Amino acid sequence: MTDNTARLDHVVLWVRDPVAAADFYEKAVGMEPLRVTEYAAGTVTFPSVRLNDETILDLAPHSLAEHMRMVPGAAGSAGHPVNHICLSLPRHDFDALRSRLEERSVPVSDFSHDSYGARGLARRSFYFTDPDGNIFEARHYD
Repeated sequence: MTDNTARLDHVVLWVRDPVAAADFYEKAVGMEPLRVTEYAAGTVTFPSVRLNDETILDLAPHSLAEHMRMVPGAAGSAGHPVNHICLSLPRHDFDALRSRLEERSVPVSDFSHDSYGARGLARRSFYFTDPDGNIFEARHYD
């Protein structure tokens, strides 16, 4: 990629069980798991899942919190709440995501309409949580 405009690279989520979290994101949300085998073998400190070619979610175990020293106070950040993460999807993928979540009995909110976001007003959106309580919004603009 040669385009150097600003982009979201990754979001780190605190999770109890990174392997189970990766399984949820793969099977329920449709993301590609990354480094799960390496994590299970102990050769990397966390696995990830790929949202798209440019963005991943890192699935950090709570045990990593004690090693978070990049800024003062970071060591206490495990489990720190993020309000929510929003996934913008094409309409077909949006509908497929909701179906997969419902098939797995993952609670989903009612639809919202015309919610404001990075690309203007989204036609529809809904919310769901992962097994660790992280809240996601899914939306489509088309």
